[in-house]
Order: sequence, then C-alpha cells, then structure tokens
Amino acid sequence: MTAEAMEAGPGEGAAADGEPPLSIALLTYKGNPFCGGQGVYVRHLSRELARLGHRVEVIGSQPYPVLDEGLPDLSLTELPSLDLYRQPDPFRTPARDEYRDWIDAVEVGTMWTGGFPEPLTFSLRARRHLRARQGEFDVVHDNQTLGYGLLGDVGAPLVTTIHHPITVDRQLELDAAEGWKRRASVRRWYAFTRMQKRVARRLPSVLTVSGTSRQEIVEHLRVERDRIHVVHIGADTDLFSPDPSVPQVPGRIVTTSSADVPLKGLVFLVEALAKVRAEHPGAHLVVVGRRAEDGPVAQAIERFGLDGAVEFVKGISDAELVGLVRSAEVACVPSLYEGFSLPAAEAMATGTPLVATTGGAIPEVAGTDGETCLAVPPGDSGALAAALSRLLGDAPLRARLGAAGRARVLERFTWARAAEGTVAHYRAAIALSAPRRPARRTTPAVTPAAAVPAVVPDAGRAAVPDAGPADTAAQTPATEPVAANRESRATC
Repeated sequence: MTAEAMEAGPGEGAAADGEPPLSIALLTYKGNPFCGGQGVYVRHLSRELARLGHRVEVIGSQPYPVLDEGLPDLSLTELPSLDLYRQPDPFRTPARDEYRDWIDAVEVGTMWTGGFPEPLTFSLRARRHLRARQGEFDVVHDNQTLGYGLLGDVGAPLVTTIHHPITVDRQLELDAAEGWKRRASVRRWYAFTRMQKRVARRLPSVLTVSGTSRQEIVEHLRVERDRIHVVHIGADTDLFSPDPSVPQVPGRIVTTSSADVPLKGLVFLVEALAKVRAEHPGAHLVVVGRRAEDGPVAQAIERFGLDGAVEFVKGISDAELVGLVRSAEVACVPSLYEGFSLPAAEAMATGTPLVATTGGAIPEVAGTDGETCLAVPPGDSGALAAALSRLLGDAPLRARLGAAGRARVLERFTWARAAEGTVAHYRAAIALSAPRRPARRTTPAVTPAAAVPAVVPDAGRAAVPDAGPADTAAQTPATEPVAANRESRATC
C-alpha cells in the first residue's frame, strides 16, 4: 500500500481495485469531444476513472472538455487561453484588455509569427495552477501537452499519454506541401514538436494507445522503450451498439475526419467514391467533421461532380452520431496514419462493417482483412473503391464482418479496460515517487484558475520557469519564414 493510501485511511472507502481512491488531475490543452481524438479520450477516460471510485478533476483549455454528468467525483476546471483559433475569427488579435500576463504575450507572439503556441502556454498555466494547489492530487495525468511547463515539480507524480508523435503529422503535411512558402509555413507551425521531443525524453512514465504508437515514440521522440506502456483505449460499447430497428440507408458510407489534412486521407475516399458510383449510382458519403471551403478535398468534390453525393455534418450529439453510424451500410477509415483509430472501434462496436486502411495502428484495432474488416493500403483510392463496392454489393458479407467487428471490440477495446490499465500505471508512478514527496492533503481546497496569481519573470530571465540549462535554446522563438497565405489549421 502506498504512503498516500495509508494517509487516506479506511474512512474514504475503496476504489474498484480494493485500494483507497486516488485524486487525479487530468490535463488537456484541447478538449473538444466532437472533433479529434484527444477530447474523446478525456471524456470517456475521466468517466470510467470516476466510475472506478476515483476523484477526477479535468483541467482544460478551449475548446473546453465536455464531461459526462451525474458523477459527483468528476469535475471540470477551466484554465482559459486567449482562444486565438476560435471560429469564426481564427488567428485573431486580442484586444488590449484581454492580456493578463506574460504567458498571454507569448501566446500571441507565437501566433503572430506563424507558430502554434497552445502546448507551451497551456503547460505554463497548468504548472502555475498545480503549484498553487500543491498536495491536492495523488497524480497528474497530462494528455499529450508535452510542454516545458510540465518539467520539474508539478505537485504530484506525472503520467503522460502520447497518442502518437505529432512529428508524423508534420512529415505528412510537408510531403503534401506545394512550394517553398507552403513548406516553410508547415515547418513554422509545427515548431512546437521540437519542444515535445525534448520534454518526452525527460518524462518518467509514458502511456500510449497501441504498439504501433509505442514504436513511433521510440523512433521519432527517442523515448526509452521501457518507459512506454501500452494501454489500449476503445469504444463506449453501451452507446455504440447495434440496433436492428434503425433502417440502413442504401449506399450510405460514413467516415470521421477532424480536418482537411493529409493525415486523414479523406481526399482518397472522395476519389474512391467517384469510382464506386459507376457501379453503385446511389453510393454517397457522410463525413462527420468540418467542411473545408478550399483545399484538396473541396477540389476533388468539384472535379468529380460529387457535390450532392458528399455531406458534411458537425456538432452533432452522441445519439445523432450513433444513429448515423448505424444507418450506414459501410463505415470507412481512409487515414494514412492513426495512432489508434477511435472511429474504427466505434463503427465496429455498432456492428457496421468496416473498410479501413493499414496505416499506423489501424490494423491493431480493425483486425484481419476478410475476418473483421476489409483492409486496403493507405493512399490507394483504387483499392478503397474496390473494397467499398464489394461490401455495398454483398449483404451477407456485411452482416458477417459487422458481427465479427463488434465481438472484437467487446473482447479487447472498451473504456472500462482502459481505465483499469491506466490506474495500475498511476499507482506504479505514485509508488516510485513516494519516498520523495509529502502525502496528499485529504481535504482539497479548489482554487479557481482566475485566482492563481500571475508570475512575471525578471528582466532578462527565460520565459519558461525552472527549465534546465539544456532547454534554454529551445525557448527562443523559431525563425523559419512564414508563408503569407498560410492555411488555418485550427481545429473545428
């Protein structure tokens, strides 16, 4: 039993694993649960941790996380940024009275020079907030911020989830960039990945969601393999479940794409749809995500005359999303790379047959070609078209793959399993740090984010507090040129 467990005493009861419950700070610099895997991860993991008997406080920035209601030990603390990428005015310049401290100045300055500041600035705000509440948490769990502010003492043992290295996204965007200005813009935007590499190598405990991501973290971020632990995530199998009463719409293909970026492979699916419609004229695509007004996907839709055959939906409720997936004859994951692929797991959980690429960790989730899905090489619109046409024309195959996919998810990929595995690593991290830290206060006094005093550095000091000498150079803003016509990569 840990020192924290003994301090808690028997009066606090026990968690599901028989040990005293933990007080967990779960950090996320972006929490939108309807667009992007990080928000989905925080929402479902926090719910299951609370159900296991732990107290979970999610600390997040805009777009703020949406948490499940009805759980008294689950709460949200808002740690606001300047929200520079909000719609409908992304890359906005804040008014003078919006500035609160030097971190805000760093955030705006980085944006003005074409960089993405949020991982750094959120980490600095989170560190200040956590230090003001020293001793309230048993463990701090960072959801892929990987910012300098989280190095050193944050008041409790640190566990970090890295879904996959963002260097993979960077390279795919560079490969797709046309012209030196566009490539310079991509390099500047992803300059924060240098910070993430440095931070990742100094983390004591890293969780990731697949074996493929673990290997990528070793290769791209140079993290020691024995510090990386795989905890598979999954689907909410109660919500994402089959419902025979929902009628299937003939020819409907559904996919999830968080943005018009090369990583998601949506342009290849649009090209495939044009080929499929030659054999199945009623085939159409519903994309869960924001429609880009310009770019490769918009151009492909126009080039192939698919305006009436491709529909984009966003901001839908959980129930609407499940109903949409159930109504499809086929679900598709066309990504060039995924660190796990929640859309694949969720589609399989509903019993909807899946066509998926073999990019990244998708095969770990989707399973074997012809048994639990139809698998195709990433970036191959012809192979995608052939697999989609095959499924649309073969009802018995759809039924068989749908049932097998559901069984695979139930066996391997549920949020309850993910929470249990995550707690085991929390307790291991706490046990390793127990001789070096005081016991947690048993009656936490929650401090609102706005009440935490600003920290203003002395003149001449580095802006990042307590960073070691090796990080000093990294604190200097990157100097790559910025393309004048850079595309907004703010999330939906």
